[in-house]
Amino acid sequence: MTKKLPANAARAKKIKLFLMDVDGVLTDGKMYYIPGKGTEMVEFKSFHSLDGIGLRLLNQFGIVTGVITGRESPGTEERAKSLGMGYAYQGFLSKLEPLRQILADTGLRPENVAYMGDDWTDIPVLKKAGFACAPANAQEEVKAAAHLVTAKEGGMGAVREVCDFILRSQGHWGTVMDYVETAHWPAIKKDPIKIVRESGGRGK
Repeated sequence: MTKKLPANAARAKKIKLFLMDVDGVLTDGKMYYIPGKGTEMVEFKSFHSLDGIGLRLLNQFGIVTGVITGRESPGTEERAKSLGMGYAYQGFLSKLEPLRQILADTGLRPENVAYMGDDWTDIPVLKKAGFACAPANAQEEVKAAAHLVTAKEGGMGAVREVCDFILRSQGHWGTVMDYVETAHWPAIKKDPIKIVRESGGRGK
């Protein structure tokens, strides 16, 4: 799962913002199309509930989450809203500018950012992030740029692995287990989400 466990734990302790790609990370990368109105085709994506719990827990402990993706999808926007994400940048194949904007908005430094991606378009952000992560199904060049490569593939709980690693590294695991034992799950904090769409965003 990790290249250097102690070093990665030190990186994860600093994380206050977890950003990620969508296709191949939050999903398995497959896209489904069904007929909509008239000649319109509607795109569907599949998200894993394991990732949802992990992201909800990060939200609970004050770690902001968000997506930067090359495609625009109503499903992505709805998923981001339901998980209380702070940012949803869609249609951006070049992802450094969204990162710059988010850092300016939050006042955070790159060392406070975890990023997870699976393809070449993610590499520039991975190289900037303080904690760079990739799912097991990522391109080899992406894995080489990552500090942590998960055992699971995108859309199959890979994001959850990163969430759990951050929670453990920051000393929150005992509280998480208390939630489990008492069946008390705090309500998700749904602050206003910042949604940015780049025109013509039909890329990855």
